[in-house]
Amino acid sequence: MQQNEAKISNVTLNNDVEYLNAILDQVLLHEGGDELLNTVKHFRSLSKALREDDRPSNFDQLNQEINKLEPPLREKVIRAFSVNLQLYNIAEQNYRSRRRREYQMQDDSIIQTRSLEDGVNQLFQQNITAEQVEEALGNLSLELVITAHPTEATRRTMLRIHQRVADLLKEWEFAYTRYNKKVIQEMIENEITILWQTAEIREKKPSVMKEVSNGLYFFDKVLFDVLPVVHQDLEDLLYEKYNKKIHVPSFLRFGSWIGGDRDGNPNVKAKTTYNTLKEHRKLVLSKYKGSLDQLKEKLSQSTKKVTVSDELLESIAADQVELNYKGWHKQDEVYRVKLGLMLRRLNLTELDDELSYKDAHALLDDLHLIQDSLDKHHPTNHPIKLLREIIRQVEIFGFHLATLDIRNHSGEHESTLTEILRQVGIADDYRSLEEEDKLELLIKILEDPRPLISIYDEFSDETQEMIRTFRTIKKAKDTFGERAIEVYLISMTTSVSDLLEVLVLAKEVGLYRVYPDGRVQSRLHVAPLLETIEDLQFGPTIIKRLFDIPLYRKHLEARGDLQEIMLGYSDSSKDGGNITANWELYKTQDEIHSIASSYGVKLKYFHGRGGSLGRGGGPLYSSLLSQPPVTLGDGVKITEQGEVLSSRYLLPDIAYRSLEQATSVLLTSIAGITQSPEQKEMPTKKAREVMASISEVALKKYQDLIFHDDGFLKYFNQATPLNELGALNIGSRPMKRKGSDRFEDLRAIPWVFAWTQSRQLLPAWYAAGTGLQSYLKETNDIDLLRSMYKNWPFFQATINNLQMALTKADLEIAEVYTKMLDDQTISDRIFTLIKEEYARTKEVVLQIADQKELMDHQVNIKESVRLRNPLVDPLNLIQVVLISQLRKDEEEDLTNKLLEEVLLTINGIAAGLRNTG
Repeated sequence: MQQNEAKISNVTLNNDVEYLNAILDQVLLHEGGDELLNTVKHFRSLSKALREDDRPSNFDQLNQEINKLEPPLREKVIRAFSVNLQLYNIAEQNYRSRRRREYQMQDDSIIQTRSLEDGVNQLFQQNITAEQVEEALGNLSLELVITAHPTEATRRTMLRIHQRVADLLKEWEFAYTRYNKKVIQEMIENEITILWQTAEIREKKPSVMKEVSNGLYFFDKVLFDVLPVVHQDLEDLLYEKYNKKIHVPSFLRFGSWIGGDRDGNPNVKAKTTYNTLKEHRKLVLSKYKGSLDQLKEKLSQSTKKVTVSDELLESIAADQVELNYKGWHKQDEVYRVKLGLMLRRLNLTELDDELSYKDAHALLDDLHLIQDSLDKHHPTNHPIKLLREIIRQVEIFGFHLATLDIRNHSGEHESTLTEILRQVGIADDYRSLEEEDKLELLIKILEDPRPLISIYDEFSDETQEMIRTFRTIKKAKDTFGERAIEVYLISMTTSVSDLLEVLVLAKEVGLYRVYPDGRVQSRLHVAPLLETIEDLQFGPTIIKRLFDIPLYRKHLEARGDLQEIMLGYSDSSKDGGNITANWELYKTQDEIHSIASSYGVKLKYFHGRGGSLGRGGGPLYSSLLSQPPVTLGDGVKITEQGEVLSSRYLLPDIAYRSLEQATSVLLTSIAGITQSPEQKEMPTKKAREVMASISEVALKKYQDLIFHDDGFLKYFNQATPLNELGALNIGSRPMKRKGSDRFEDLRAIPWVFAWTQSRQLLPAWYAAGTGLQSYLKETNDIDLLRSMYKNWPFFQATINNLQMALTKADLEIAEVYTKMLDDQTISDRIFTLIKEEYARTKEVVLQIADQKELMDHQVNIKESVRLRNPLVDPLNLIQVVLISQLRKDEEEDLTNKLLEEVLLTINGIAAGLRNTG
């Protein structure tokens, strides 16, 4: 089996890359003549030679010739390498799809790792019974939440072109005649020409509603169809293996922050949120209508030929009277009649008519009526798959499409209540109260059924907007269903009062209510967001104090004894470095889970991971594997944002693969499957102690540079394109929380994005080497670290992410950026620290992984980085030239032109390095 797997994995993408490159060269020749084509080929050759033989003379030659480039040729060269990298990404995705297909073409002795089939086989081979599988499925819950965090540098217009090229490349592979291949090649060349002739840079920041539209694109084109297939395939595989029908609940869902995330984004208002949900419903109803139209075309059975259920006939008669509509011109074709009536109700639902479907359950009831009737005359071992798919879609998407989370900063709620309580005469200055006094007051307010405010009260615009937000949440739940909005997230949660304040505001609009008998009704989860290292360490104390409050326990009972907690990977990593952040996140989850268990409360952790390695990024399945296993059984949420959306969910095959990997890992983890006794024991008490020691040393090393080195901020600002990123217009949110220049107010996204662009990737690895080596220097016990790497998924993911970061980083390129500092003493000193730490980290990581080179454990990714580097390097060198000029020139016209070219290089480098922010 391993030999066959190796054979499959050796399928190369070089043919696709060369094929697309040849077409690109023809486009370059047409658009820029021999000068452009020859220049690009020359730089490709020089850059490739540099990577194959890194002699200083090769690097100097490449850098010198790039410095000689002048506009307008320079801009065309930038764009050529950028498009080249975009086409490489497409070829790589096609390769991944082809690899999956080749596994599926093999006999059943060759199964792709972490596929659904692999997961089901593991269950069966480990003697997990059908009853245990059903129990595990009942605990299976994965919600992926798309956000508008600005790390996707590519315009949606260009992503659509990428999708068309990818589809054509797949068609070309299956075209068997010379004529068909010729036609497809012409179409690909046309698309690449259009790609070249399309402006890459957004002229202005997208509006929030534009971001909503961008997010809905993935639901419309891919997710609406792929999610039901994952569920159906799992159900079919379980039936084949266990010879028993095992129902797979709709465990896999998508949510969204776009239009609901207020933290630091003044453009998100209550009206924005409601309009977002209207767009969600508009799309999902449109998709249902399309699906029902297909089903109506298919189900032409006549009562002259088959016997249908009485319940179906009765429902048709009732609907025809109520809607005053026949449904279909041939009354004997009853399924078409019923589906016609259902389509009429969906149209009325969009209009909020009184004859509309009251909720998605009513639509499901009609679909089940059809299914039950079909079972009377259609072979049950060959169900109508389209009907199964539609039922699953309604179960997953309801009338809301994706659950919209609401997020706001804790300080905003405190300010609102301070004003309200002062105006109604309860507290002169709520904000200044001690925590215990705040809690006493908030509990008293929550226990009192009377409202604090009336429609006649007048407040500041900010407070009025907060009140409108909560009223909108209630209206949304009443209109679009309870699942339309389920969670209110509180950024920068530092105390118990931060959560109770939100409950008070929910009470004012009727989302939270205490009855005279003490019973509590609560329609909204309230979730703390633990972001900084300090917040994570204090998190267990907050949760225990919260669960000790009887009133809050009643709120939890009303919410099914479920508490959601969000963990912030971005700010914790920015605050304490990658190693310490990962360890504190792991430890906090474990501690809070123990507390919750003692109170009989279930926990759902929401992992706020970014796409980049410096913000908790990595493969979706790896994210799941690295969590404490006990935390997976009550449901998992993970953010999917920026360029991750296009890399995972632009193409159906890639989306399916990512989701099946996550499903397979989650299912086997919940079922308690491990590969060895050593894995079951991990993490041992000793392993935890070692990790704590490593983290402590790494934290000091990280903070000594980031917070205590006087020259660091100058280095960061001048040796990266941080200041130029703000002009990229890739998101509606500002780069900084308060518009200040304080490091604390800088968002984690530009922090990571800037380091990635300069090829230093410092947030993803810095200080890890010092932390890991400190243990080895003290004990010389490499065996324990290797055992931790082999048997503890958390530690393995940590080391493997370090490998990826070190592989993508390139300090020779990074050194060119350091020349932009106006103080070379600071530059040389800090860059020396970075180089020394890089070497230290690389050495210890290779020791622990027992490898000769980085990424030897994942040769496909290693090869991908190797092939990309010669295309990314020229863009980095050009970027340095441009930024250096930009920061010196004061002439407005020249500055604008230089900035545009800088932004083009940022786009190109982002395409080459993929997970950039």
